[in-house]
Amino acid sequence: MSFRSILFDEMEIDADIDARRPPDFFGDLHLEQIVDSITAGRDEYNLKPFFYVPLGTISSIHYRHDILRDFENQALLVHIQSFAQRLRSMRDALAQSEKLFYKCQKQSWFLSAVVIYCTAVKSLTRDLKIAGPRSRGLSEFCKYVSSYADSREFGSLVAETEKLKTALSKIRYCLHIAGARITVGRYESQPDYGAEVLRTFEKFKQAEAKDYHFDFPSSVEINHVEAAILDRVAFLFPETFTTLAEYSFRHRNFVDRTIKTFDREVQFYVAYVEHMELYRKLELHFCLPTVTDQSKEICGRQGFDLALASNSLSTKSSVITNDFYLKNPERILVVSGPNQGGKTTFARTFGQLHYLASIGCPIPGKEAKLFLFDNLFTHFEREENLNNLSGKLEDDLIRIHKILERATSKSVLIMNESFASTTLTDALFLGKKIMEQIIELDMLCVSVTFLDELASLGATTVSMVSTVRPDDSAQRTFKIVRKPADGLAYAMALAEKYQLSYEGVKRRVLR
Repeated sequence: MSFRSILFDEMEIDADIDARRPPDFFGDLHLEQIVDSITAGRDEYNLKPFFYVPLGTISSIHYRHDILRDFENQALLVHIQSFAQRLRSMRDALAQSEKLFYKCQKQSWFLSAVVIYCTAVKSLTRDLKIAGPRSRGLSEFCKYVSSYADSREFGSLVAETEKLKTALSKIRYCLHIAGARITVGRYESQPDYGAEVLRTFEKFKQAEAKDYHFDFPSSVEINHVEAAILDRVAFLFPETFTTLAEYSFRHRNFVDRTIKTFDREVQFYVAYVEHMELYRKLELHFCLPTVTDQSKEICGRQGFDLALASNSLSTKSSVITNDFYLKNPERILVVSGPNQGGKTTFARTFGQLHYLASIGCPIPGKEAKLFLFDNLFTHFEREENLNNLSGKLEDDLIRIHKILERATSKSVLIMNESFASTTLTDALFLGKKIMEQIIELDMLCVSVTFLDELASLGATTVSMVSTVRPDDSAQRTFKIVRKPADGLAYAMALAEKYQLSYEGVKRRVLR
């Protein structure tokens, strides 16, 4: 039976997955921080490229959603984690085998790796049958691994491994040590002099004596004396050790390719599920969103910035959640309000939710309906590059021009304080021109701006405002709500709070 991938259905197989690099917008949306947090401690699997590939179809997203629903079964998750640990031990044994110098010892570590592998496959086959996964992906893999475990190839590997392991365990030999000379011979029921010596001195024992035992430095690598003894043992039992050498060569590629791929790919799910578990203590929700490639009526409830929340795990600070929705013909969320009120965080959250949904992952929030985009673009303010002959405004215009050239009605655009480097009049003129093109393209957009006029350009635009505490306008709530732009930047309140008003600065200077 054939099986190709637990991550990609037949429409999405990507042969060049390892060549993928982060999309251009990863930095603006802090997605690189999110991926780093999720994949931490799993470098051996090289999981990051899987997070760089948005899925192109709804069916591919459902393929992953169904597998994630299977992982809500804690027993299944534990079985997969156990399988992964066994294969990690197998790889450690193989790596150790490669490092060792003496031939017989290398072959022994190789045999140990195969023993671990056979145990892992048999245990996984049994555990998956008991767990009874319902998703197409895991069900088909369950059938594959069952077929493989029942195959003549695997059965022969198991039988040969057990036979060789038993043969090696039955080897008995004696060492005769006379000064610097060691003689290795077959064990022929010679008496155990060690036990006899202990019995002789037992009668002289009076009380608990001080323990003078000490541990010798331990090393996996055997020394030259041990190696010489092992060579003599191999000489005494040539048939068994010749079989071991032939076995190591014939089975050098013993790991099934599909199982090896599964072991890597399934960590995408395990890593994400384990990462979500960290947020339970913060009482934050994750959900599998409804994803559509038709309707642009989208919504999100109790969504939050996952990168910011990750930092909150160590600082134990609270995480603010926000809601949003768009009803036809609405397409653009124009976010205004006071500085440092959470506007940029809200815009990043909108982008993060759509991107995580596009790779078939649960998204931060209690529930959501999101749009499957063909391209996601960001236009965030950039620091001026002194090596670039063009000015900051020109750079902003060139970047937005390139975006609009590529954008379609199925694209998503996140804009943050665009054209803040020019005058108010010019920024408003440019902002309106850009908005007109976005409206004409009928694309989804979030625009964080200090230009309140952009929030009321027509039926497609929706005004959202970052709010402050009613009793103290200097205190941000970081809640973004749907309401008309009020033109209040609360600059004076902030200036008073940090003693930056004229009177405040004067007092500090004259103090």
